[in-house]
Amino acid sequence: MRNTFAETLYKCAIKNKDIYVVAADISPAGSMEIFRKKYPNRFINVGVAEQVMIGVSAGLAMRKKRPFAYTIATFALYRPFEMIRDDLCYQNLPVTIVGMGGGTIYSTLGGTHLTQEDISIARSIPNMNIIAPCDPNELREAVNYLAFKSTGPTYLRIGKSGEKNFTDEKTEKWEFGKIRKVAEGKDICILTFGPIIKIAFQLREHLRKNGNKLAIFSFHTLKPINYGQLKKIMKDFSKIVVIEDHSEIGGLSSIIKSYASENKYKGKIQNFSLKDKFFHKYGSQDDLLELHGISFNQIAKNKIFN
Repeated sequence: MRNTFAETLYKCAIKNKDIYVVAADISPAGSMEIFRKKYPNRFINVGVAEQVMIGVSAGLAMRKKRPFAYTIATFALYRPFEMIRDDLCYQNLPVTIVGMGGGTIYSTLGGTHLTQEDISIARSIPNMNIIAPCDPNELREAVNYLAFKSTGPTYLRIGKSGEKNFTDEKTEKWEFGKIRKVAEGKDICILTFGPIIKIAFQLREHLRKNGNKLAIFSFHTLKPINYGQLKKIMKDFSKIVVIEDHSEIGGLSSIIKSYASENKYKGKIQNFSLKDKFFHKYGSQDDLLELHGISFNQIAKNKIFN
């Protein structure tokens, strides 16, 4: 997804001279390096100074530019939080904060590089929008929207590398602010976002062998929430499963359970989210997710599928 982001933004920048990249200690590669060489005045690397990254982006936006503040997710949001709140969101400026490697993707770099509560934090800020594409196809659509149409601050949570596509031309059209059905089914549906959608498709294939078609929805826009669509989903499905590479506090499961309670949903809801806990273990992303109870084998055994 990192390469897809760079490639798509570069193509958008050719058409829109107001697009700027403000990076914080990220070495440009691929299309991002081409962008830097072709438009040196529109690529600014502030180094290890994330607060400056946000301040510069705010200044550019006030001069009618369309900046993308770009670095690893944990440093894109946590370190410059005050500047994001005051300089971007309070002013409601059209700046995109690109958090690369959201969730547990950077597991091998330790706790400092994990963003297990970023959506919760970003959701709490007035005026902040949140987009978390499930695959490179959705990311292309999101970047095009952010490059030409968005009107306020947005946190764009993306993967890092190697993510495969799960959406195609048969899937519902991507649209900001919509919940997107990416696989048909009945009775049971999975609501998810980001690259962890791969587990949803593994479960779908597993259940298909038993004649059960599992519906899958990409909840790519986490703020604002399309409650009209969510209401219809709760009407159509008696079982809802939430899978997310994010804390159980303040993420998608919190959104779904809160709305279900307020609207007296009669069905069953089961979430598989990151636990409210730091695990002091070293390993791959799959290793860390398994500690949190999020793996195909662990989820497939849950009684909600029976």
